[in-house]
Amino acid sequence: MNPPARTPEQRKQDTLDRFERDVDAWVATADGESGSPCMVPLSFLWDGETLLLSTSSSTPTGRNLLAGGTVRLGIGQTRDVVLVEGTVQVLEISGIPDEVGDAFAAKTGFDPRKSGDSYRYFRVRPRWIQAWREVNELEGRDLMRDGRWLVP
Repeated sequence: MNPPARTPEQRKQDTLDRFERDVDAWVATADGESGSPCMVPLSFLWDGETLLLSTSSSTPTGRNLLAGGTVRLGIGQTRDVVLVEGTVQVLEISGIPDEVGDAFAAKTGFDPRKSGDSYRYFRVRPRWIQAWREVNELEGRDLMRDGRWLVP
């Protein structure tokens, strides 16, 4: 038997907790010319409003993020998932304040500032967020639309 469905407020809080606690997300992009999909795990840092990712701009994901401007993230297990679709802002490694770079490195165990010139940071601003555990949470799974929380 499934646990009872969470309230929208509890789902939002659980989502925010996951953003703080989890380290990795599945990052899905597509090539703008061929439409070829690409999905890889990347670490992230949540700053309370955006998720910060980093990868080499020479990888398929890096190229897609540079060119596409949008991304979809999957965070958590399939039976407790958060899906995020957002817009992407590309940031040069030198454009990140030291305290943000230090926080990213401390949370993820990876410091892109030491990984070469091809690395970039990618700031994802959520536009749409869904969260659910089981079928009893499919209704009302939208927590954010058009960059606005639907739940106070």
